[in-house]
Amino acid sequence: MFLAVLAATLIAPPEPPPSIGPAKDAPAAKSYWVYLGTYTGGDSPSKGIYRARLDARTGKLSEPELAAELTSPSFLAVSPNNKFLYAVGETAGKDGGGVFAFAVDPASGELTRLNEATTGGAGPCHVAVNRTGRFLAVANYGGGSAAFYRLGEDGTIGERVAFFQHKGSGVNKARQEGPHAHCAMWADAGPTGETAYVVDLGLDQVLAYNLDHAKGTVTPADPPAAKLPDGSGPRHIAFNPNSGKAYVCGELDSTLITLRHDRHTGALEPTQKPGAVLSTLPADTPADVRKRNSTAEVVVHPNKGLVFVSNRGHNSLAVFRVSVEKTEPVGHVTGDITIPRNFNIDPSGKWLLIASQDGNKVGVWEVDANAGSTKETGNTIQVGRPVCVKFVPAG
Repeated sequence: MFLAVLAATLIAPPEPPPSIGPAKDAPAAKSYWVYLGTYTGGDSPSKGIYRARLDARTGKLSEPELAAELTSPSFLAVSPNNKFLYAVGETAGKDGGGVFAFAVDPASGELTRLNEATTGGAGPCHVAVNRTGRFLAVANYGGGSAAFYRLGEDGTIGERVAFFQHKGSGVNKARQEGPHAHCAMWADAGPTGETAYVVDLGLDQVLAYNLDHAKGTVTPADPPAAKLPDGSGPRHIAFNPNSGKAYVCGELDSTLITLRHDRHTGALEPTQKPGAVLSTLPADTPADVRKRNSTAEVVVHPNKGLVFVSNRGHNSLAVFRVSVEKTEPVGHVTGDITIPRNFNIDPSGKWLLIASQDGNKVGVWEVDANAGSTKETGNTIQVGRPVCVKFVPAG
């Protein structure tokens, strides 16, 4: 009842122009193509983006196949209509790293390269498509910057419409000597209806940029940023419209930070409630493990009642139950996991896929969302240095 009253009193942001997104309430797929971003080079056997097929009934993964040869496609994004896939190549260059567009064949899972663009900053590490499928955001970790592009109806990457160079530093001199943009995520919020939130590990901030759909412009929001705890080293962000919250994982201090998210103004604000900053590690974690641990990914479960955060070092996923009132720890996903940089949950909410970067494999866990528990299925595939997991319904 409280949620219904709250929703009714919110002032909705402006509606965007017609999108190329999916139809609402689309039926659940029987199987999904799972696209896997990887690190290439060095001792990695990977050559680029891989694909495997997930049986949504059994949680079984098919043997992976190379879908697109690419240098270190460390993060992937899928368009709302599932027709296009975008990847960053985590490299440096005169004009920064690269961002690449592919067309998806739902029947075969094959990817066809459409075009590419430079990102204006070194080490692009995150990419996201907005809700209309017409704009793309990229975070440059090495360059400490964010770049925004217009997308064509055919999925191609068009002009760069905005570029923002972050400035400043943090208290951790080893890791926060300068800005390090680590994530660029879109959310329905702000005076123009959609805002991009760029998480900067080096600044302990989440910077906000408003998208004007009609003009095709991206401009700093007011307020321009939300300050997070000193030395937390924020890495990724996830939004939960049901709770009206945003969740940020602190890479450097192994925390989950809960923020209020004002959908009308777009503002992110720290909450003073107990549990606003929680450790992602068990209380009995040995000191040496605690010291070397770092978080990597944060994901809101499709039922919006759970949040998962990956621990690299403790080699687990922390699980939290979330609501409008509070965030509270539930437990940890454990098993055969080695440096879980990235993971994802299929749209049904039943299957959790964890990419073990140093274990060179992707494993499947079955999720009981009501209990907040998981069970390792033993279904695994071998992939060299996997670091991103994305789903596309298979045709």
